[in-house]
Order: sequence, then structure tokens, then C-alpha cells
Amino acid sequence: MLYVGILGSLPGMAVDEIGAMLELAGGEIAGRDYLFLKLDADEGAFPYLDRLGLAHEYGKLVIEADSIRELLARAEEADWPIKGTFKVDTETMANCRHNVLDLPRKLGAVIATRGFKVNLSRPDTVVRVYCGERLYAGIRTRYFDPKDFERRKAHRRPFFRPISLHPRLSRALVNLTKAKKELLDPFMGAGGILIEAGLIGLRVYGVDIKPEMVEGAEMNLRYYGVRDYELRVGDATKLEELFSGKRFEAIATDPPYGTSATLAGRDRDELYRKALESMYAVLAKGGRLAIAFPVGFNGRIEAEKVGFRLLEMYYQRVHKSLERYFYVFEKGHG
Repeated sequence: MLYVGILGSLPGMAVDEIGAMLELAGGEIAGRDYLFLKLDADEGAFPYLDRLGLAHEYGKLVIEADSIRELLARAEEADWPIKGTFKVDTETMANCRHNVLDLPRKLGAVIATRGFKVNLSRPDTVVRVYCGERLYAGIRTRYFDPKDFERRKAHRRPFFRPISLHPRLSRALVNLTKAKKELLDPFMGAGGILIEAGLIGLRVYGVDIKPEMVEGAEMNLRYYGVRDYELRVGDATKLEELFSGKRFEAIATDPPYGTSATLAGRDRDELYRKALESMYAVLAKGGRLAIAFPVGFNGRIEAEKVGFRLLEMYYQRVHKSLERYFYVFEKGHG
């Protein structure tokens, strides 16, 4: 068994992102306790879990218990895959039902009797205890350092444009498509989604109607070490002309939301409708589209008119003048 601790900002999207990765890895979500997910998967899932954007960490689940007494009793018999020194660290979630104030010391003492050495300042292994409705103890495998995502935020890129999704959200959109080999972003802007897709090993394709954006996106991709890309100046409503005969495995994109400048003088809703038709045409059967639309545009109805099937949608309020939905659509096999 494995576990994942997810972020609390868009928990529904975070859960589905993990579910999409487990579909690729061969596993499933076995249970959830607030922001803690129990996974029926083994180490073969690690390369897919390493892709996650909306996760805090993941690791190997060792113990589940309904009380601190039960947790400590099980810890005496558990097989702890600890390498080197260790420390115990507790995550007290908002729904925690147990008094875990002294638990790190007590659990650490139990584990130490098994011959492992404690190091509170620089441990080789972190034993993580999550407190929710139940108690869970495991070994952290990967911590997703927020600084890794922060250094790819819009204002830190060599080509800067202020309107851009947070890298964690971009990564989640990529993962929700279940892309294994390639991904297209037909409204790539400064390339934020493509950066995240490229960093997990996908070949990326990008389109923007402005030549300066294509040049800037290439600058950003190269800055972050992404080399397997193909960028084109073009219209997102005419993708078949840009990629004659090509069918893409997956599409993820964040279209411009509002001003005539960002929309190149076109009517917003009409642009979205034509772009949906264009993306449907170049998406492979069974392929997925992950896309954001402001709440004023009914993405579900318009995409279903084109032929897409809605899989999921997630609401986000960014600020008082921007509310949006993230959608995941699938192109049917029929």
C-alpha cells in the first residue's frame, strides 16, 4: 500500500489527478481521509506519482489504526523500511480526532527499540503520521518541494507574461489528460503548460497566434531544459491546417479569458467554440482535453455540441473578477 498527501486548494482535482496516474500505473485509490489518500499500488507507480502537481508528498503506508494505543502496538511488530537514521513527523489534518501532541516521541521510541537510530535534524528517512478520522503511519518516498514549482512561476521565467496558471495547476491539467507520449497546447502563450509537460518527459507541441509569444515560449522551454518540442505560429481555430493528418494523444490548454488584446480582436465565445471544434478534429479517438474556461462560458454544453464527453469539472474562484471551471473531456471512440 502507498499513500499520498494532497493539497487542499482544489482537492477534487487533486484526487482525480492521482486517479489518472494510477490508471496509467496499474493501481487504484483504496480510501480517502480528508487530504490523505490510501493507494492500492506498489513501487511500479512511483514514476507516475513523481509527475503529480497537486500533491504534498507520497510514500509507503505501513500502519493504519483507530487509536494511538493501537498505532503504537502495531508499530512494535511492523516491518519498517527505514534506511539510515529517522525521525517521526506528524501531519494533523483539519478533521483529526486524536491527541497526537506527544505521538512523535512515543512512536520514535518504539521504532528505536527495533534498532533504528533517531536523527531529528538531518534524518535519512522521515516517518510520517497523518491524523484524520483514523491514524496512518508510513515512510515518505517523495516530498514535492513548493520551491520547485515556485521557480517556474510566470515572473521567474526569462520571457515574462503576467497571465499564467500556477505551475502546479498546469502540471495537474497535463496529468488529467493521461498523456504518455505527447501533448498539444493550442493557446500556449508563454509556454507554462508545455514546460510542465516537457519536464515529465512528454514531447510537446505549442501554437500561438502571436510570433513574439512563440519566440518567448521557446526561450522559456529551453531555460527549463525542455528540448523535445515543436512550436508554431498559428490559429487555434485552424489546427488541422497547422498539423495536417496529425492526431494528438492529449491536449491541455488555458485559453485567453478576456480583453480584445489577448483575444486578437475576436469575440471570446465564438473563439472558444471554433477552438473546441478545431481541437476535437485533431485529437485522437479516446484522447483527452483538459481546459479552463471562465464561468460566463458554458464549456460543458459547447464541448458536448462538438462531440466531446465530459469526464470531470472543477470550480475555482481566483479573485472577485475571475471565476473559472477546469474541464476534462474525452473524444469518444465512435
